[in-house]
Amino acid sequence: MFTDISIERLIDEKKNMTLIDVRSPSEYKDFTIPGSLNIPIFSDAERAEVGTIYKQVGPEAAEERGLEIFSAKLPDFIKAFKQIEGDKTVFCWRGGMRSRTAATVLDLMKIPVHRLDGGIRSYRNWVVDQLDALDFIPKAYILNGNTGTGKTIILRKLEQEGYPVLDFERMANHRGSIFGQIGLEPHNQKTFDALLVEKLHVTQDFPYVFFEGESKRIGRVLLPEPFYNVKENGTQIFIEMPMEERVKNILDDYRPWEFKEECMEAFRRIKSRIHTPIATEIQNALQNEEFSLAVRLLLEYYYDPRYQYSTAQYFKGNKITISVQNVEEAIEEIKKLVVHKKKINKLICN
Repeated sequence: MFTDISIERLIDEKKNMTLIDVRSPSEYKDFTIPGSLNIPIFSDAERAEVGTIYKQVGPEAAEERGLEIFSAKLPDFIKAFKQIEGDKTVFCWRGGMRSRTAATVLDLMKIPVHRLDGGIRSYRNWVVDQLDALDFIPKAYILNGNTGTGKTIILRKLEQEGYPVLDFERMANHRGSIFGQIGLEPHNQKTFDALLVEKLHVTQDFPYVFFEGESKRIGRVLLPEPFYNVKENGTQIFIEMPMEERVKNILDDYRPWEFKEECMEAFRRIKSRIHTPIATEIQNALQNEEFSLAVRLLLEYYYDPRYQYSTAQYFKGNKITISVQNVEEAIEEIKKLVVHKKKINKLICN
């Protein structure tokens, strides 16, 4: 017989389990437990059909139709599970019929499996509770700088080297600007929150953490208040980099030649905020695929002035400025700052 496990046990043992979301593909895409696989009992169309029967005829008829649909898929369903090694836990929305049916069938086929009690709803409640209880954030090093200084690239390279990093833009799947969703599919708040809580558990034992000085909103999501507030108490690192390098970083990241229509649509949303002759020049550059020129003009006449204004308004305290030629130099300078801070703290403690 399969066993139900609580959300608390799941969190404790998650690293050693394979989680399988048996909900429909669209439900899985909307929100799932990070790292889960999707082996659905119903397709989106089948789920809609069963739901319609439930409303119009009744639960018994819906259950019969659901079993009929699922029976035809059993060989492939079981085969997919047999290919997964180790402990397995299935879940649906509330820990109801779909996960119970899946677990029962797998148990009959001698495939050991657990079922998450309360389904993904219990996981979502756990995530919300974790964020509500968040009252401590480690000392923060906050990366700031004009658009194109490679702050996200720097964070990701630091993370690859083992430094504790909270990459909010990766969690949001959005770059944080009006052009930020180009080539991406932004996450919703539920997915962002789950990824954030998962990452907090990874970085909780470090005495500090790196993140970018973001605004409260990143694409479709809002940054939790504690992270926005901690910016005032963290070490603010401002990165200065030559315009040519910034333009190169943006072109490498956004690849506007692959997303010409999306770039033009995003530009139209800010066009009215730019002085008319310059706006026309930017539009012509985009249309003529002169992307380096378009990016430079956007930086000079839109992003840089806005950034300078916000910096003057919100960063009036102590800050560290590093002037570098490229991302590689910035990473080395930032690592020196961390080492320097450690030495000072050691001297003070001794």
